[in-house]
Formats: sequence, C-alpha cells, structure tokens
Amino acid sequence: MSTDITGPGPAIVSGAGPLLAVDDLRVSYGGTLGRRKDAVRGVSLSVYPGEFVTIVGESGSGKSTTIHAALKLLPRSARIDSGTVRLGGEDTTRWSDRRLSRLRGPFVGFVPQDPGTSLNPVKRVGVQVLEAIRLHRRAPTDVARSLAVEKLQLAGLADAERVYERYPHELSGGMKQRVLIAIALASDPKLLVADEPTSALDVTVQKTILDHLTALRNDLGLGILLVTHDLGVASDRADRLIVMQNGRVVEQGVTRRVIDRPAVDYTRALVAAAPSSHSRRLRHSPHVEAVAAAHPAAAVGEPILRLEHVTKRYAVRVAGAKPTEFTAVDDACLDVVAGRTHAVVGESGAGKSTLARIALGLTEPDAGNVRLEGESIGHLPGRKLRPVRRRIQFVYQNPYSSLNPRFTVEQIVAEPLAAFGLEEDRRRRRARVLELLDAVALESAHLHRKAAELSGGQRQRIAIARALAADPRILVLDEAVSALDVSVQAQILQLLVDLQAEFGLTYLFITHDLGVVRLIADDVTVMSRGRIVETGRVPDIFADPQAPYTRTLLSAVPGRYLAETSV
Repeated sequence: MSTDITGPGPAIVSGAGPLLAVDDLRVSYGGTLGRRKDAVRGVSLSVYPGEFVTIVGESGSGKSTTIHAALKLLPRSARIDSGTVRLGGEDTTRWSDRRLSRLRGPFVGFVPQDPGTSLNPVKRVGVQVLEAIRLHRRAPTDVARSLAVEKLQLAGLADAERVYERYPHELSGGMKQRVLIAIALASDPKLLVADEPTSALDVTVQKTILDHLTALRNDLGLGILLVTHDLGVASDRADRLIVMQNGRVVEQGVTRRVIDRPAVDYTRALVAAAPSSHSRRLRHSPHVEAVAAAHPAAAVGEPILRLEHVTKRYAVRVAGAKPTEFTAVDDACLDVVAGRTHAVVGESGAGKSTLARIALGLTEPDAGNVRLEGESIGHLPGRKLRPVRRRIQFVYQNPYSSLNPRFTVEQIVAEPLAAFGLEEDRRRRRARVLELLDAVALESAHLHRKAAELSGGQRQRIAIARALAADPRILVLDEAVSALDVSVQAQILQLLVDLQAEFGLTYLFITHDLGVVRLIADDVTVMSRGRIVETGRVPDIFADPQAPYTRTLLSAVPGRYLAETSV
C-alpha cells in the first residue's frame, strides 16, 4: 500500500521502493585560492520503510555532509557536484531549498546533533513543537497544542504537559534531545534522519533515546537513518551498516555480516578499536617491557592520593527565590594506589569533575581532607600549593580549548618547565621538550606547529606531554578521550598504558564511559548524585556489581553484540 504525502508542491509516493536513495553523490567545499575540497566522493545508499540503517565512520569521513546534502541543509560554501538524491522515488537533487522544505516534516524528519544550539533558548519548547506542526498543517490553537503534547509524549517525555511550558535551559540533555525528536515527528514523516543524536548524552539516556527510536520504527514503520561514530551503538541497533572513510563508502551490508566478517582493513580497524571489543585491560606494548619491570609500585598497594570524607556544596541563587544549596560531592572517600589507574565513573552531575578538582587542589572542600603522599593538601593556600602541583598534573577533556592557540608546540610543552623553574637553559629546555614529544610518539617536525595545525589525537598527545613536563607522580585525566574518534581514542589509551609502565605513573581517570574503564583502569569508583555508591577492582565490579545503579550503568553500555563476538 502506498502513501501520498501532499503539500503545496508535488506529491511524493512511498511504496515498496526506498524512502531515500542516494546515487553516486559528490559534494565539495570551497577552499582558499578558489580550490575546492572533495568531502563526499561517489556515495550511494538507500533506506527502505521500516529499516534502521546506520552510517559509521570517523570525523571527516563525510557522514554528516552526505545527509545534509540529501536534505539540502549544506552551508553556502558546499555544493553538490554530481549524483542524484531521491525521496520517495522523486529526484530532488536540483530542487530549491524552498521547494524541498515542503517535504522536510511531512516526508522526512531531521534530528540534529546538538540540542543546546538547535533549540531556541527564548521560546518555550512547546511553542517550538507547535511551530513545526503549523508549518505544514492548519489547525485551531487548542487542537495544535494537543498535537504538540502528543508528539512530546511520542518522543518519550512522560510529563509532556509540564515539559511543554519549559524553556530549553530548564531541561536535561536527554529531555532536550527528545524535544528535537518530537519536532522531527511533528508532521508524521515516513523517514527519520538523525545526526549523532546521542553523542553528547550519558549512556543511560543514550539507551533510552535509542530504545525509543527503535520502538518508533517497530510501531510506526519509520525508516531510520542514523549517523554515529560509535560502532557499539551501530552494532546493537542497525539492520544495515554503511562504513565511510575519506568521503567514500568503503563497505556496507547487513550489520552482523559487516561486524563478523569485515571486508576491508578500515572496518576491521574500527571493530578492533571499539571498547566493547575488549574484555580486559590493555597491556603495555612490548617495547616498554624492560622498563616496566623497574616500576613495581602497582604491587605495593599503598595509597599515593587519599580523599577523606570530602564534601563540596555550592550556593544556588535564583532571582526572586531564597538561595539554596547544591551538594556536588557528599562525604566521598577515595584511595588511589601508587602505580595503578583508578577510574571514577558516573553520569553528568554525578560529581566526578568536582572530585577531580578537589584532588588537584583547584577546589577547596567544605569538609574533609586530601592527602598526597601522606601530606595534607586539602586546605593549603595557593602559595603552598604550587610545589604540590608539580607532583599532580591535569589533562583536560577538550584538547581544542586547553591549548593556547597562539603558542607553538614547543612553547606549550615547555610552559611548565619555565613555570616551575626546571630548565633555565634554552638548549636543555628544547632537548627536554623533544624527549617529551618522543614519549608521546610525536616527531620533532611538530615542534613549530600551532594547535590549529594538529589533529584531535595529536593535540591530546601534546596535552599529555605538557602534563608530563613537570615530572609528576599522578596524572588526573578528566574525560581525556571522550572527544576523540574511536581509533584515536584507542591509540591514546594505549599510549597512557605505555607511559604508566615506562614512568611508574599513577592515574585518576574521570569518565562517563564504562567501556573505556575496562580498557585502562585497575580500580573503579562509581558515583551518583555526589555520592560514591560502589568501589572495587574493575573485574569484580564488571562481573558482580553490588549497587543497583552500577548494574543500570553496565546494562546501558552499547556494543553488546561486539562484546559477545570478541575473542
């Protein structure tokens, strides 16, 4: 049975054929001196009614550009050079944006990546859903409002009436993403295209959103095209998998066939790099074997860093209301053993980053104390903290914002040497910088480059080299690999394991990703709403979690099929 989607423009008929068919699509972006850069190179793909298709690939592979081209959402600097796009069998390649906009909604709904920038901050979310409904249908105000509430419910928001009246800033990340799904479903589309809709969400919220998309596919017969960098998500959800690299489709097929028997090296590398493909901690590389034997600290079992009943509260002030207190960390105790990696895991708002800042001496606890190698540092004034900070260094989450864009790599890495007065002689300082670059597997050719000239993985290596410059005992890493592609993430995690073996380092590793915890950590602490709910050795926690919250986190980790098929 076919369905007619009519509007001011021509009718689109969807039957047994594909909802979306892209054939030999080529897209380029304008560059300097009139040169254009190819972003999509001969891509062909299709999505049928009731089918869940996923495009996977690393940053720059052309995933988002492909779907933006198909929906005529490209920026002005981009253009379709050749190929065809068909929606419901109709060639829309040369349609104007205005003409195609009549199909965005009634035929195809689009869920963008970032709800923080996609929702209007000064409009209530209900009004934004209402606008999407009224864009393609006429209805009295009360009927349109009821439809908007219905769409919010359909998107998985149980208290839709309350959410309707809220502004975006009053909602969690997961709730905002569900509002975007409600907007995409406003005109009852046959095809839903979602661009990394869960990449910025906690694992439990991600599972809820993906469960709901799957239910919509099953209940409404929606065709779904999901773009993601997470092979674990793709392996669990997709009927068919499309793998992209450098603007080309390098492999596509039934998901389990692609995962089990990848035909190209790139797909095999993606599968191997996925955290879910590993069942135990990474081992250090053979080249550090001899050096590792000289650091038996991991076997000593003595805490090098100890947090004793630390509590941190913040005042919350709202105009016209009495100030209240928010407890970010509540009576937390933590022992980090020398030479080991201790992960702290939990969802957004769990208190992980606040705990890390307390450990570093960047935030003073309201109660409790911090001891570094037996020395009390929790309430030291800034002047006395300075020598302490040589022993405990920080690697930030985002390598794009944590490096000075005006500095060269040499200046960035040498900064701690100058700050702590470690190398006054310029030649010796440069020699030390070169040693540090070699330690993080970067060549001397990077010495005079600036941060903007480096990839994400290279920037994070520079951030690690800078942290090592002061010769610390402990590195505190706050979501240090969460912004990286899966293969780059795997390289950085292996680097950290090798550096730990080579220099006898201790890590306090903050993350929301239990898959990463399994790869790098010896011990793990689980936090929820400022409190520690469980602590133990990683194998014990994964095999037999005691707290219900830990069990919930573990059950939500994507990549179950990858884990089942890994050796």
